[in-house]
Amino acid sequence: MKEVRIKIKNDKSIWLKLLEWSKSFKYVAAFLPQQTEQYPFGAFPKCIAVGNQKLNLSAPYFKSLEEYLTNNPSHKLYGYLGYDLKNELENLKSKNESFIDWLPMQFFKADCIIEFHQGEILIKSEFAQRFKEQIEKSIEKDIDPQYHGSLVGKLKSWTSRDEYINTVKKLKKHIEEGDIYEINYCINFSVDVKDLDPFHVFNELCNNSPAPFGSFLKLDHQYIISASPERFIKLKDSKIISQPIKGTAKRGTTKNEDEFLKKQLFESEKERAENMMIVDLVRNDLAKSSESGSVKVDEIFSIYSFQQVHQMISTISSKKKKEIHPVKVIENAFPMGSMTGAPKIRAMQLIEDYENSKRNVFSGSIGYFNGLNEFDFNVLIRSIYYDEKLKKLNYEVGSAITYDADPEAEYDECLLKAKAIERTLKL
Repeated sequence: MKEVRIKIKNDKSIWLKLLEWSKSFKYVAAFLPQQTEQYPFGAFPKCIAVGNQKLNLSAPYFKSLEEYLTNNPSHKLYGYLGYDLKNELENLKSKNESFIDWLPMQFFKADCIIEFHQGEILIKSEFAQRFKEQIEKSIEKDIDPQYHGSLVGKLKSWTSRDEYINTVKKLKKHIEEGDIYEINYCINFSVDVKDLDPFHVFNELCNNSPAPFGSFLKLDHQYIISASPERFIKLKDSKIISQPIKGTAKRGTTKNEDEFLKKQLFESEKERAENMMIVDLVRNDLAKSSESGSVKVDEIFSIYSFQQVHQMISTISSKKKKEIHPVKVIENAFPMGSMTGAPKIRAMQLIEDYENSKRNVFSGSIGYFNGLNEFDFNVLIRSIYYDEKLKKLNYEVGSAITYDADPEAEYDECLLKAKAIERTLKL
């Protein structure tokens, strides 16, 4: 790809103008990383990628993606991995009702990538000069920076508080009987939409819930709008990194209360047990793709603060085996343990039994390939899923259920995680 640069002054204004410019493309990816201070191994790059060419992938999807990248090792790809890819990795099924249907996996080839740097934007494209001229015209235009809201219908909760509490009690029985140690149980909310601008919704969600892996995908008439705080897996310079989140506490209303809640989360035996189980699971997942003895825990039980919540995050890394294909690294770890439980396969079977909606892309992943040997993918949580043609929208939230889980407290945690989405959609 060729590169050209444009000097800029007002980064926020340019960002909004280029989001507006990107609307004319069939496929768009935008990353708006925020609250990234001291985040280990960095966050997503701030960029907008556009294209009109989707990859023609088919089942088995991971194999199809592997073949494409092997044949096109320099291509820059953006897209998602759906949770239900699990069915091609294990003997599993997805039989629950789907509010919006999504393909198991979709990626597009970027025709132009706009990277935001201090005081300038970098345009990468085979037709960099042509795109530069388009972008310069877009930058000169005036746009309304205010978000004026959207018209949405009445929110439907697919699981009542009582139903949630009863299900958690049943899941705890499975834990008591030794069937599982931990399970991530999630609930769905949906709404019919009268009018919505997903590009503005993305910007507003990022304002309400800044996150290191804030991301946006337009795939023809379907959109994923995410304020994810969690990295699933990254590969760079043969180093694999995974950073599961397990452990959540609300923010305090005063500095002293905030510090107390942060300390309480760090010292919680329940939250540490949750986190440790997933750390062990991730270590095993990475070991399948890594040189012997290279898997290590870089940090454990670290507390990071976001606008809505404090989170307990651990970091696990390893060195990739030379003979392992980069796509195989993702396949060997998918789906992420933080959204399933342990043991992973049994937890996924019970998720299917006890949840009442198909997850689709929720608890899957958005990310990119920077050529064959570098990628980065988030965990699709704190996200909105929208179909412009059907005028339908949904989001899901969940929490980890362990032996010590309090059903009422877990339900309240789910609602806490949904707050930024509800504020954004004015629900």
